[in-house]
Amino acid sequence: MLRLAAVLLIAAPAVAQEAWTDRDLRAPIERMPALSFSVEALAGIGARMPTASPREEIIPGPDGDLRVLVFDAEPGATGRGGVLHVHGGGFVIGEPEMNAATNEALSRTCGCVIVSVDYRLAREAPFPAPLEDAYAGLTWLHGNAGALGVDPARLAVMGESAGGGLAAMLAIAARDRGEIPLAFQVLIYPMLDDRTGTTREVPAGIGETVWTRESNRRGWEAFLGRPPGGDLAPAGAVPAREDVAGLPPTWIGVGSIDLFVQENVAYAMRLIEAGVPTELLVVPGGYHGFDGVAPDSAAARAFTASWRAALTRALAAGE
Repeated sequence: MLRLAAVLLIAAPAVAQEAWTDRDLRAPIERMPALSFSVEALAGIGARMPTASPREEIIPGPDGDLRVLVFDAEPGATGRGGVLHVHGGGFVIGEPEMNAATNEALSRTCGCVIVSVDYRLAREAPFPAPLEDAYAGLTWLHGNAGALGVDPARLAVMGESAGGGLAAMLAIAARDRGEIPLAFQVLIYPMLDDRTGTTREVPAGIGETVWTRESNRRGWEAFLGRPPGGDLAPAGAVPAREDVAGLPPTWIGVGSIDLFVQENVAYAMRLIEAGVPTELLVVPGGYHGFDGVAPDSAAARAFTASWRAALTRALAAGE
């Protein structure tokens, strides 16, 4: 089992956060002071990443065919872990190709098979459609484990930003439906709480670049099909409002000036209090998506190494 741990590196004042920020992390933002990183801009960053050549599969979805990409760096190998990946994009944009290079590298380094699902986006199909598509992808991975060379007892879910939120929803759905056991979840600056920046204020200096309060409001409104932050939300749609007992061991990471830092820390603490083995990493000065904007910075390299190592350990141990 992963050790029960929380690694907290947080400073609230904006001045202190700036002082801690890796120069290589700040540089891309300083070079583009007028740029507001909307979900569209983040999609552009993904499009500039190196591409890989995964295998495309068309699988049964809840409302017709569903496309997934399969990353397998060692075809023919058996007894490996399997990962269901969910891409980010604020619930409203994106596709699995955005993370092709990352998933290709992860398949090599962790010796696992990764299935990335092309779920329906919220502007055309709000909740529960994106979650049900992700669950269909997980069901396909589990049901085809033998053919993929995957041990069905060693499955994980992972995602970043809105994909991290969907991965968290997926882990909750898997627990509640009792059909597919999960060994681990990797939540990379996940989008977990519709109240952040809507009915819940955010301190100054947090969430002011890349992904803002307004971006968050628009993303959640599209996903929920209603104004976010109300007293009630659809069951299973907002991980921060759900019971977390019985969820799989978790790695969760975020930057200290990311809009999601408070909700991510709160979620990690709830997992810990519920007895879920949890590792939390908060990167000083990290803004939303810093590892994609400045992938060669020391902060980004350490962040990526941390979640990859945690996932590799969990799948190797079969927890």
